[in-house]
Amino acid sequence: MSTTVIEGVVDEMGIIRSSFSFIMGTLCGVYVAQNYNVPNLAKLVNTGLLIAKHIEETYRKPRKRDDDN
Repeated sequence: MSTTVIEGVVDEMGIIRSSFSFIMGTLCGVYVAQNYNVPNLAKLVNTGLLIAKHIEETYRKPRKRDDDN
């Protein structure tokens, strides 16, 4: 019976230990986002995709004409 209690304590410590870095990262991220001028990553990614799409359309090879149709 004592081994079950010890295993339960070890399992609980594992949950706390494994979630500690996640919780600390979340808290630090919230602090940084509220106190510093952090760029909006979604907007930045969207702008990058639009630029990539424009470059692709500009430098794309022309399509071959189908003489069969």
